[in-house]
Amino acid sequence: MEILLVLLAVVMIGFVVLSFLRRGRGGITQVPAGHPDAADPAGYGFALEEELDVRMPGPDQDLLDVLDLVQRTQDYRGAQQLLAGTEATGELRWQRVQAFAGAASLELTARPGGAAGGSPGGQWLRVWRAEAPKDAGGAAVHAEFLVQQAWRTAAPGTDEFRIIMEEAKAACGEAALLAPGDPVPYIVELSVARGLAYERADFEQVWLKILDRAPAHMGAHLAALHYWCEKWHGSRELAHSFAEAAAARAPQGSLLAAMPLFAVFEHLPEVNLVSGFHQSQVVTKAVHGALHAVHATRPDDPMAAHVRHLLVFFLVRGERWAEAMDQLIHIDGHVGALPWTLSPDPAAEFAVYRALAVAGYEANGGSPATLPP
Repeated sequence: MEILLVLLAVVMIGFVVLSFLRRGRGGITQVPAGHPDAADPAGYGFALEEELDVRMPGPDQDLLDVLDLVQRTQDYRGAQQLLAGTEATGELRWQRVQAFAGAASLELTARPGGAAGGSPGGQWLRVWRAEAPKDAGGAAVHAEFLVQQAWRTAAPGTDEFRIIMEEAKAACGEAALLAPGDPVPYIVELSVARGLAYERADFEQVWLKILDRAPAHMGAHLAALHYWCEKWHGSRELAHSFAEAAAARAPQGSLLAAMPLFAVFEHLPEVNLVSGFHQSQVVTKAVHGALHAVHATRPDDPMAAHVRHLLVFFLVRGERWAEAMDQLIHIDGHVGALPWTLSPDPAAEFAVYRALAVAGYEANGGSPATLPP
């Protein structure tokens, strides 16, 4: 663990000092081997920090193209068509609903009253709901939009927060009626359950409806884990019990085997650089399960990127440099996932860990030539 502390200090100091030095002629001509700045990210095929996409955990070009079209034209129909063609019970639909809702919420935050007499941000979502009130995709996006608005604009426990969450709960019910076999409205309601502190029986009613529709849905399990962590005051035992049970019943090739790692992350000790913690049995076992999950799942599983991002965090802290580099090969370029999204600057946070991985890898004899394709 000592090498991690040293490398972390070098990185944090280096990012400040070296960014200044690079402004001079020719930048730095000689950097010691093993130093975080010794390797150009491009040498490993990695994206530059300013090129990292903070919107999503991994690539979804169809979504990006439609998002760009919708926000540029304020015409919702591209989003409507994309969701209509996305499998109802799959992870991708849930991610796309979140993305459209998040885009509308951020637009409204940026332009709450419109600009220069124009419409307020996210107007396309309001038009969508008005013109196609029976469209299941629009109803699901609207419900998720309300949830994100509550968490983004109001303090939990306040009347404003409760009012928005109650509106979101009603929107979830409406969306569920429009698409009886779709788990997404109930997954959205898990965030409502967390915000309104549902009692256990009420939560389990929602959870059983999800299990009836998509029992191995990774996104639903992550949303449920957040409920257990918040409702029960961060109870480590309940959260870990839920995660372990999900992993135990995971079908072959399912990413649910990675759930214990997310539970560990939710309950990291305040001083989580303490020597030995990231090589402890509980962390090692959770990391092993997550590594097995990403190796066993299909290559195009949209949730694999979420697991790989969290693995980078734990593998770097556990000084498992080569394994961290292997994960970076798969997810570099996108940083819209835990743990980076908890930072005010997700790209910078990711870049720090990536630099640590490269430094540790090279300090142990690695190079671009030795990195597996």
